[in-house]
Amino acid sequence: MRIILNLIARHIKGSDYSLDPDLSVTALFALARRRLGLLTRGLLRTGRFVFIGKGVQLRNSGYLKLGRGVTIQNGVLIDALSTNGVDLGDNCNIGPMTIIQATGVLTRLGIGFSLGSNSGIGGFSFVGCGGGVRIGSNVIMGQYVSFHSENHVFDDVARPIREQGVTRSGIEVGDDCWIGAKATFIDGAKVGNGCVIAAGSVVRGVVPPFSVVAGVPGRVIRSRLCSQTLSAADD
Repeated sequence: MRIILNLIARHIKGSDYSLDPDLSVTALFALARRRLGLLTRGLLRTGRFVFIGKGVQLRNSGYLKLGRGVTIQNGVLIDALSTNGVDLGDNCNIGPMTIIQATGVLTRLGIGFSLGSNSGIGGFSFVGCGGGVRIGSNVIMGQYVSFHSENHVFDDVARPIREQGVTRSGIEVGDDCWIGAKATFIDGAKVGNGCVIAAGSVVRGVVPPFSVVAGVPGRVIRSRLCSQTLSAADD
């Protein structure tokens, strides 16, 4: 049983993936049964080799592209209506109760969302991708992370803010980043490859590659490259 599940997992996740040897046979059977149920639901709903949980809503699915082995967990809502659609790469994982909303209002279609291969979004997160959100490959996230890729115009005090429209710059996150729980990304945030975003940070502006960011507003507190240099010197 363990060997079969390991072979299946490696086929989906890659050759270096291996189940914990301490998993009991009972736990393995429960895991296999659950994954089979998710896969069956995915095949019936999309005709593709994807895993879909209970209560998942896929709106405007003609704008949705799913890679191989994508997992969409219980209660997720994806509304893909946008100019570029929603593109989830191979082996992506969308945590439970997450919302991906590509268009906020029908008067102006949103740009859309892309998530690179082997990346995951933690549960209870929100992706507002009206202004466009692009996340790279091998990105890991905690829970309650949010992306807000539009800003409301509020210059005219004689008019309601809701009538003044929005601006859009978009949000980008590079490859191989670690994003802590409850981090918030504001429109215009551009995060380079290899960054670490501390839990609860509010990210805006340009973040250089391999930076560690923390705080409100988020600030670069150190570089991962510097720490590697110091470690090498210590050796």
